[in-house]
Amino acid sequence: MKSLLKITWLLWGALTFPAYAVDLPDTVRQALKKTGIPEAAVGIYVREVGAERPLVSVNADVPMNPASVMKVVTTYAGLEMLGPSYTWRTKVYANGNLENGRLQGDLIIKGYGDPSLNLENFWLLLRQLRQSGLKDISGDLVLDYSYYSFPTENPGAFDGKRYKTYNVAPEALLVNYHTSTLHLFPESQHGGVRVTADPESQLLNVQNHLKLTQKKCSTSGVRVNIRDDVPRPGHVTVMLEGDYSAHCGQTAYYLSLHESSTYIHQLFSGLWKQLDGTFNGSVRHGVTSKTLNPISVYHSPPLAEVIRGINKFSNNVAAKQLFLSLGETESNGGEFVSPNLARSGIRQWLFSKNMDFPELVLENGSGLSRIERISARHLNDLLNAAYFSPTMPEFMASLAVVGVDGTARKRLKKSVVAQKAHIKTGTLKDVSAIAGYVLNHKKKRYVIVFIVNHPKSGGARVAMDALLEWLYIKT
Repeated sequence: MKSLLKITWLLWGALTFPAYAVDLPDTVRQALKKTGIPEAAVGIYVREVGAERPLVSVNADVPMNPASVMKVVTTYAGLEMLGPSYTWRTKVYANGNLENGRLQGDLIIKGYGDPSLNLENFWLLLRQLRQSGLKDISGDLVLDYSYYSFPTENPGAFDGKRYKTYNVAPEALLVNYHTSTLHLFPESQHGGVRVTADPESQLLNVQNHLKLTQKKCSTSGVRVNIRDDVPRPGHVTVMLEGDYSAHCGQTAYYLSLHESSTYIHQLFSGLWKQLDGTFNGSVRHGVTSKTLNPISVYHSPPLAEVIRGINKFSNNVAAKQLFLSLGETESNGGEFVSPNLARSGIRQWLFSKNMDFPELVLENGSGLSRIERISARHLNDLLNAAYFSPTMPEFMASLAVVGVDGTARKRLKKSVVAQKAHIKTGTLKDVSAIAGYVLNHKKKRYVIVFIVNHPKSGGARVAMDALLEWLYIKT
């Protein structure tokens, strides 16, 4: 029986790990060894674009958590399934009599998942509405979130940090990630630190107890304490305490402090007044009647532009919004999208490209997940296909350039591989990963995937950088 099991294991290994797989370069192996990361915790697959056989293959078929590298699946799928020029729409309706610029009734805003509706773009939406002739609104602001169909998420479920902007849950009408930005300005002439909030809000109380120092710059001395103002629902107090070095210069803290509808109501009221409009109503959720026609439709920037923020700066929330939008291909013009429709859409897309990834696990498409999985080989297959896709220029331009921008801007700045590699990085607790393309000194381009799932994964960067340099110099 033991002999049979041994033979079965050897046969499985022969099928799973091809005989032509090349060992790790010594510089990479030594870097892993020095960090204490065993090779069993590593998944690597490297090959020249278009080649059948890999240059390096280690545990290539083991399902691994890729962290934010999973965004390359979502963004490449988005480019092909929706198209580079795809835009999200946000529709505005007048529920009442609209005459001579005055609306006797409610204003309805219905979202379709635009991930780029930041402060500037929301202002553009309202300016476009104002230019339509609407000025005075006598009723309330009604927000329609119905295009997303799934249970409400707890923003603190992932790591308990409910106020962190990366934990903002997807919403069909998501404005500025309901983020409040606290700007810190050291003012040595006054011996203090000035703090301003953007956008300004009557619901936010900032208590500044920071002490300005001349110590070496470190933000670890700043403590941010957040407290819901129980007697006044919706109000939040943020207390800034500790030491702040003048050598840090200007710094910003991004916090998601308010519930979505409360945030939008405050922002809408302030911006509408700035645009010389009048509105004194309250806010509530609602579903738009099918009998109404929009009085204004705002379109987001094109997808090709939006994915640059997703991949270069690893925007988790925008990736989740895009992931849900992929469900449109399965909804058949339906009234909503859902995570299940998005997963089904991606599976169908992969099938259409003759790609079968049985180990693929998608939760939200952003990589901010404990359960998402993909193998190094299949991620490499996807990147290889992307290189020969009509959308390759848009996709590659969305990746961070090593030593230049995005999450790779500080990486290998003085190395020969700087500016020669486009990569997506990924980091979670016990996870570190990179995936992308390297152009070597012979002008040959390689697809690289390097994933580490191990408690010491935080030290894997040296090994990953060693592989990038080896690809450039030695191949």
